[in-house]
Order: sequence, then C-alpha cells, then structure tokens
Amino acid sequence: MYSFKQYLNEAKNTHLEHLEDEIINNGYQGGINAVEFLKSLRNMLVGSSRRKLNVSVKWDGAPAVFCGVNPENGKFFVGSKSIFNVTPKINYTQADIRKNHDGGLATKLSVCLKELPKLGIRGVVQGDLLFTPGDIKSVSIRGEDAIAFTPNTITYAVPENTDLAKKIKRAKLGIIFHTTYNGRKMANLKASFGVNVNRFAKTPAVFFDDASYKDSSGVATFTTTENEQYDSMLRMAMGSLGKGKRVLDLLKRQTNLLSVGARLKIYFNTMIRQGQTIANVKNIQKDFRKYYAQVLDDEMSNKKTANAKRKYAEIRNAGLRFIDSNDNEIYFAIASYVTLQRVKNFLVNKMNQIKSIGTFLQKGNGFVVTNPEGYVAVDRIGNAVKLVDRLEFSTANFTLAKNWIKGWKVLEILYLKN
Repeated sequence: MYSFKQYLNEAKNTHLEHLEDEIINNGYQGGINAVEFLKSLRNMLVGSSRRKLNVSVKWDGAPAVFCGVNPENGKFFVGSKSIFNVTPKINYTQADIRKNHDGGLATKLSVCLKELPKLGIRGVVQGDLLFTPGDIKSVSIRGEDAIAFTPNTITYAVPENTDLAKKIKRAKLGIIFHTTYNGRKMANLKASFGVNVNRFAKTPAVFFDDASYKDSSGVATFTTTENEQYDSMLRMAMGSLGKGKRVLDLLKRQTNLLSVGARLKIYFNTMIRQGQTIANVKNIQKDFRKYYAQVLDDEMSNKKTANAKRKYAEIRNAGLRFIDSNDNEIYFAIASYVTLQRVKNFLVNKMNQIKSIGTFLQKGNGFVVTNPEGYVAVDRIGNAVKLVDRLEFSTANFTLAKNWIKGWKVLEILYLKN
C-alpha cells in the first residue's frame, strides 16, 4: 500500500499501484490491506463507513500543473513536476517559462501563468490540465454535435448545445485540481489530499473543478443483494489469502526481474495488454509456468558464453522448482489476485453508474460504451490505491497513442445536470 507521500511521488514520476497488485508487492498483509480498503469503500457508498476515505476520479489530464504562491517570497508561480528538481524550475514570468521549458509544455504553462492568477489561489496546488486554446475540436457522436478535447489518452466530449459546452468554449484553459501543498519552504512542502476549489475566485477564463467523487443522486449505493454478493467475494478473498499466505510473503521478496514474484506481476500486466481476462486460476497457473520457462529460455538463447547460459539455466531451474514445490499455495495466491480484482471491478462498475457521466469508445464509425479511467482512494493515514477496470482502461492506455489516432478514439461525454 502506498503512503500519500509515495502517491505524490507517483504523480511526479512513476505509477500508482493497482489494488490487487498489493498482494505481490506486500504479500499477505498487502492482501489484508486491500480487503480493508474494499470494505471501507463499500461502507462509504452505503453511508456507514467508520474509516475516513477520500475518493477522487482519475481524470486523464496532462501535463500535471503546479501553481500558487511560493511561501518563500510571496510570488505566484506555475510549473511542471520540475519544480521538485534539485535545481527547481519555478516560473514567475513568461521569461522564466521561455528559459526553463520549450515546445508544447512551454506553450501550455504560458497560458497557465496568464490565467490561473485570476483564481486567487493561496498556498500551492496541483492539477491536471484538460485544455488550452486550440485543443477544443468539434465532433459528431451518434448524430449529436459535441466539442471535444484530448489532454492525454481519453478524449472528453460535451454535447454542443449545453451550458457546460458554452462554459468550456469561453474558457482559455481547463484544469482539475486534486492535491494541496503546505509548508514554509518549497523543498519541504507537505501534501494533502484534495483541493477546496470553493475558495477560488470564479472567472470565465478558467474552467476548473476538484477531482472528488460525487454521487448526489445516490445511484452508486448498494442494494441488499449487492451487499451480500460483495461480502461473499470478500470472504472468498480472505480464504484464498489465508491459504496462500506463506507463498505470498515469499513472492513479495522476489524483486529481481527474473524472479518468480517479479515475473508474476509482469505476466498479469502482459495479459491485460493483450486484452485477456484474468479469471480461470488453473489455466493462469499453467500458462504462467510456461511463460516463466520461456522467458528464461529466451535469456539463455541470447547469451554467447557457456558460463552465461549455465547461469540462466540455474535461475530457470530454481524458479521452476519453486513453482512446482509450491503448486497448491501459488494456486491460492493467484486466486486471491483474481478475487480481489473481481471485487474491485464490482465496486468500480457501481461507482461508474452515476448518470451525469456517459463514456464511450469509438471504433471505426461506431461507439461502444466504456467508463472513466478509474479512481484513487486515500485513507485517513495516507495509504493510497488505484481503482481501475484494468481490462477496459489499462488496455486502452497501453495500446492507444496520445491524442486523436487512426481507428480508435476514447471519448467521455459529460452531461450537465440541471
């Protein structure tokens, strides 16, 4: 489970972990933490949570923009993740942007520096940029005219004849804020989840919001039957975790790229990239053994010396002995992964039922329904996990080029509530 500090480092450089990957990263305890997260999220939706959780929608914006007032000098600035460099790139003027950046990033930061001071931001905040001038296009979706913008992989589209579309078209930039920083020194800023955008001044030049999950309609609450199904899956996960505990705690220590633990995680990601459902535990177990042997065989075939080939043969044989001697417990380790993913997807699908948001994938000339990228859940002590239907969004994220591409476009239609 990631601390919030690690979560923020993820926002700068790396990837926040998927909930089910916690059993590989942190063994049995990672699985217990994942189950507790899933319980608390369900309780949050039914209004009975005793564990404080903040849930944000993962907007697919880019780049990440940091802005606000530098506590060291009282000056407003904008910047990218490079404000955290050893030699920080903090932009107070247009000249600073020209000096520190180039290309599209410089262009977007230039707009941010011109428009974001109008919000009257106090302190330092972080957001994901949605659009700047020139990014908004006209599209037609199922015969309906819409405006659209593609900050990263997902294209967000809004029906043309809505107040929301008019608001977006008036704006010079769009941004979703999700993180607040506090402190007396830029180098020592402490982060907290969420941004109180109600304190910001309103201006037609900036379309902005926070990233918090909102269900004012109550659509995402659980029925009695759904509660029973959810609890049944959680009990299955706990049962599998208990039976796979010893191996899970061994796998978490296997971090070498050719180890069984590291390869199991890579194998799951490979299946997702290929659009395969991770469901049948026995088949996954058999296929993983073949996959692991093939990876090491490929390594051996690429080596020129006998000593090098012998080394990788030893790694291969040791790995296969581990897999074979722990066959039963590896079965339950994989079963834990599969069940946790199933529970997570059940929850995510429920959260996606908010009727104010409709999402689509465009293939050729038609559209199929899809969902937003996912959510991030952070508890009161700062643990954070990513909640994404990996077979749906992650596959698109692995395979789609940025912006508009030939063949596939990902679109999210936002419908304005009255």
